[in-house]
Amino acid sequence: MEYDTIRVETDPRGVATLSLARPEKHNAMSARMLVEMTEAIVLLGRDPAVRVVVLTGTGASFCAGGDLDWMRQQMDADGPTRAREAMKLANMLQALNTCPKPVIGRVQGNAFGGGVGLISVCDVAISVDTARFGLTETRLGLIPATIGPYVAARMGEAKARRVFMSARIFEAQEAAALDLLARAVPEADLDAAVEAEVKPYLAAAPGAVAEAKALLRRLGPVIDEAAIADTVEALVRRWESAEAGEGIAAFFEKRKARWIEGTRN
Repeated sequence: MEYDTIRVETDPRGVATLSLARPEKHNAMSARMLVEMTEAIVLLGRDPAVRVVVLTGTGASFCAGGDLDWMRQQMDADGPTRAREAMKLANMLQALNTCPKPVIGRVQGNAFGGGVGLISVCDVAISVDTARFGLTETRLGLIPATIGPYVAARMGEAKARRVFMSARIFEAQEAAALDLLARAVPEADLDAAVEAEVKPYLAAAPGAVAEAKALLRRLGPVIDEAAIADTVEALVRRWESAEAGEGIAAFFEKRKARWIEGTRN
């Protein structure tokens, strides 16, 4: 299928590459991208010819998180609209998390906010060693809500606490130490490192791989409809908060938010 915000290509071996394709926006996730990604990953999961999915980005960044214009629209929306938009992100993440095919993250650049969430739902992620990461939502008065269960499952609560609330930026080597990444490699070695993760699956029985992945998800932290609904509600509450209004307004007005030290209230 043809998409506006992503590209999907499958090679003769059955390795499908799903690329975020908004490089001019650093692959920030718009409402349309969320819908297209959900559709694409569901189709790839159902395709018997697909053995592995590689998730990557085009351009300098892997994913800058949620599109700020999309988030700003939520500030003026009513409650049901906000909930519906938040559910688009939640549905996309859960589609990736439960995809029966192994998902390998090829992180070719920076990842912030929702981009960290995307990495967290990959079965393994390899990054260039120059990439930077951050759960930056609290700078805008928001919280990493819908990505939260996946970040906590990937890092574990203790490690997630080091970066989940502070919005600080961290380097690729720390991302590996936090278990967000399997490893970080020089840019010239990225494709070879990803191929090393892909190749074993081509010798494994695809049905067994799918069932093993599903079993592991049942054995791991539970991310069910109730947990997802809780994260959607939490995000909607934050969108409705005065802090979110101030943080997003400050970003677009290119000024410091009122809570930053040294800012006059």
